[in-house]
Amino acid sequence: MDAIVLLKDDHATVEKLFKEFEQAGDRAYKTKRQIADKVIEELTIHAWIEEKIFYPAAREAVPETGDHVLESVEEHHVVLWMLSELAGLDPKDERFDAKMTVLIENVRHHVEEEEQEWFPQVRAALGRNRLAEIGDQLEAAKPAAPRDPLKVPSADA
Repeated sequence: MDAIVLLKDDHATVEKLFKEFEQAGDRAYKTKRQIADKVIEELTIHAWIEEKIFYPAAREAVPETGDHVLESVEEHHVVLWMLSELAGLDPKDERFDAKMTVLIENVRHHVEEEEQEWFPQVRAALGRNRLAEIGDQLEAAKPAAPRDPLKVPSADA
């Protein structure tokens, strides 16, 4: 599978979860906890495969986008810490919805930058065959990716 298609599919999966969260009722604590747990898992895996495989390959192919990679890693850092906080937060806590809302805003911003500004440059530089190779690596790495947000490299950055 094409690496960029795989990453965009991940983005779409998380966006669907975000919408489910936003549409859940104020007192839908169990549902919100389940959605948050799925978001934590999806974003942790996604950040890990991006940082371990995609970002290094993209940075090598398109060196002038190195600043974008560094910014993305910093955005991951913020998101991963928010995920770790959400993991231990009771959905009845008054901060739960607020924290999830800020997370959603941060992730949507990150996704928009990647998809609109950066992915087109990476696609042009890497080409179809290399993107397919990287996509296979990303897919193969998902099962071994950590589920703990603080185990992703940028959490320590």
